[in-house]
Amino acid sequence: MKSMERIYIKDLKEHSGKEVSISGWVDIRRDQGKLIFFDFRDITGKVQGVILPNAKDAHAVGSTLRPEWVVQVKGKVNPRPERNIQKDKMNGDIELEILEIKVLNEATTPPFDLKEGGKEINEEVRLKHRYQDLRRPRLQKNILNRHKVLLHVRNAFSKDGFAEIETPLLSATTPEGSRDFIVPSRLEKGNFYSLPQSPQQYKQLLMASGFEKYFQFARCMRDEDTRGDRQPEFTQLDMEMSFVEQKDVMAMNEKVILDLIKTLYPEKEIQQTPVPIMTYKEVMEKYGVDKPDIRKDKNNPNELAFLWVVDFPFFEKDEETKGWTFSHNPFSGPKPEFMDDLMNQKNIEGILTTQYDLVLNGSEIGGGSIRNHNPEALKTVFKIMGYDDERIERNFGHMLHALGSGTPPHGGMAWGFDRLMMILENEPNIREVIAFAKTGEGRDPMMGAPGKVQDKQLKELGLKIVEGK
Repeated sequence: MKSMERIYIKDLKEHSGKEVSISGWVDIRRDQGKLIFFDFRDITGKVQGVILPNAKDAHAVGSTLRPEWVVQVKGKVNPRPERNIQKDKMNGDIELEILEIKVLNEATTPPFDLKEGGKEINEEVRLKHRYQDLRRPRLQKNILNRHKVLLHVRNAFSKDGFAEIETPLLSATTPEGSRDFIVPSRLEKGNFYSLPQSPQQYKQLLMASGFEKYFQFARCMRDEDTRGDRQPEFTQLDMEMSFVEQKDVMAMNEKVILDLIKTLYPEKEIQQTPVPIMTYKEVMEKYGVDKPDIRKDKNNPNELAFLWVVDFPFFEKDEETKGWTFSHNPFSGPKPEFMDDLMNQKNIEGILTTQYDLVLNGSEIGGGSIRNHNPEALKTVFKIMGYDDERIERNFGHMLHALGSGTPPHGGMAWGFDRLMMILENEPNIREVIAFAKTGEGRDPMMGAPGKVQDKQLKELGLKIVEGK
C-alpha cells in the first residue's frame, strides 16, 4: 500500500470525493452477495466502508477480516445515496469505498461482546481483560470526558494564579481516618514508608513555604474496604490557598465546578445557584444524614443538586479507645468562637470546626476546612486525642515547627474526582470512569495484584512471611 497521511475518521467529511488512508479496528463485517460492508472505528469515531466486486485484491483480504483486527485502509470518501443516509449516526451521510486493505495485526475473539454497555458482564472478567473492555464506546466516552474535565479544572485554577505542584508518594503515616498502605525500605531495613491518603500535610507545608495558591491532581491510597464509590487508589483534585476565610475557599471551588458543568455538560440542570448552605445540625435534623440527596426530581438523570454542609463537630468518640478522635481532619481549625474551648480542653463535644463538605445528589464530592495555623492550638488537638508529647513531636514535630515559622492563615479543599465523574456520567460506580480500576474487593485481576513476591525480595527487605492462624 502506497504511503499516505493518516486521516482520522471524524475528519473524513472534509475529504469528500478524495482518496484517503485511515487506520483503526474492524468493528463489524457484513457480507451481502459480492459486496462486503465494514464498520471501521478509531478513537475519533466510526465510518462504514464497502468493498465493490471490482476491487479484487481488497476483496480477497477483506473476506478474511474479523472484528477487532487492526487494519490500514485506503479508500475513496463518497456521499451515500439519499435513501441510505442515517442522520442520527456519525458519518451517516458518507461511506468509504475501499480500494486497499492492509492487516496490521490480527486479533483473538474477545471474551465478551463489545457492542453492549458491559455492565451485565462479570466484573472480574471485564477487569481481567480491561484493555478490551475499554474499547467500549461508553467507557471511551467516560475516559475522554474525564480528560476534558481535568483539563478544564487545571486551566481554571492556573488562570486564577494557582501553581500545580507535585507532592511525594513515599512519605510518613498521616492521620486521615483510614489504614495506610505500607512500603518497606530496602536500604533501612525495619523502617517503612506510607503511601499518602492525601497530600494534606504537604499542601499546608507549601503554604508555610509562601506559595499561597497550590493545586494538583493527586493520587491517594487508602487500605480500606471498597464500595461502589470507592477504590484503594483514587484521584482527588487537591487545592490550598493562603490569607483566606471559609467563604473564600468555598466560593473559589463553587465557581470552578459550576463553570465546568455549564461548559462541558450543558445538558445538566443545576437545581440552585448559588449553592445552598446548611449546617451539620440542620441537615441531620431534616434529613438524618450529613450528605442528603436534595434533588426535586430523582428520576431526572440530568438534575444536579449541590449542597454545602458546614459547622461540623470537631471531635467524636472513638468506639475502640473510648477517647476523642477527629470527625474529619485533625489539621482543621475550630470556628473562632470555639478557640478558647479548644485551648482549655473544655466543652469538647460542643466544639465546631471550620470544615465544609460539598454534597452532590447524595454523595460527598469534596471537603475541606480552614486549617489550624497556630502550632499550640494544633498541639492541643493531638493532646485531646490522647497523644503524649513524645508522640506529637515524633509524628507532627515538622508541622508544628513549620506553623511556628511564619505560616499565614490558609485553607483548602479536595474533590473526589472519580466520584464527581461517576455522577456527571450517570454511572453506578467509579470503576466505570477509571481506566484501570480495581474490583470491588480491591484486586487487579489483569496484573494479578496483590500477589506474592520473590523470596529474594523479602530477604533484601529484611522481611519474613509468617502464616496467620
